[in-house]
Amino acid sequence: MQTLDKIKQQIGDNRIMLYMKGTPEMPQCGFSAQVVRILMACGEKFAYVDILENPDIRQELPKFANWPTFPQLYVDGELVGGCDIVTELYEKGELQTLVKQTAK
Repeated sequence: MQTLDKIKQQIGDNRIMLYMKGTPEMPQCGFSAQVVRILMACGEKFAYVDILENPDIRQELPKFANWPTFPQLYVDGELVGGCDIVTELYEKGELQTLVKQTAK
C-alpha cells in the first residue's frame, strides 16, 4: 500500500487520530505529551501512529496535510492542528465538544 493511501485509510478508519512522536504511554516530545494529556482529559478513545516508528508517514504526512510539524490531530477526517491549536481549543472548551460529538 502506498504511504498516502495508508494515511488516508488511517484517518478514515479512526474518528480521532493522532500522529505523534512516541506512544501515549511514552511520548517522545513535550508537544506530543501535551496533546495526549488533553485528549485523555477529554475522556474518549483515540488512535495514534508513532511517526518515529513509521518514517514513511513522518515524511509524507506534512505534504498530505500541508502542516509541517508533529503532533497532528485529526477529528472526523479533518486536521484540527498541532499542539498550540489543540491546547487553545481545549482551553476554550471547544475541543471537548468536538471530541465528544465525534466519538458518538
